[in-house]
Amino acid sequence: MNKQKPINMYPAVAVIIFDKQKRILLQKRADVGLWTIPAGHVMPGETVEEAAVREVYEDTGLIVDPHRLIGVYSDPESQTFEYPDGRLVQFVTSYFEAEITGGTTEKKNKALIEIDYFAPNRLPHDLLPMHPRWLVDAFSDRRAAFVR
Repeated sequence: MNKQKPINMYPAVAVIIFDKQKRILLQKRADVGLWTIPAGHVMPGETVEEAAVREVYEDTGLIVDPHRLIGVYSDPESQTFEYPDGRLVQFVTSYFEAEITGGTTEKKNKALIEIDYFAPNRLPHDLLPMHPRWLVDAFSDRRAAFVR
């Protein structure tokens, strides 16, 4: 991570979606060229839960029901990201587990290269750096949300 202070701070959401085999839905984003959990920014006037539903739908075409808050992440060490264009951003991310209730990935966002499910032991090597901690937390039996 770049040791400079972030230029911007954004509220964000991330959503983990499992299929029946406990594989994880990931999307490969064109803007950063990395596999990611569906995620994005919270817009003015919406709750984090509304943002989670909107972001998943906009990116994947899937309609989801967030049913568990896994954690809230704000540590600059893990939540600061440098975009390819040099922007340095710190995110405060509310991270949910959600269940698919409708939609289809045929309507996925054109800014995505690919969408696929991955077994936890067969994740792509080009995964967004903050995601490994999030994935460990998603598989935890802990009932209370993590605050990291």
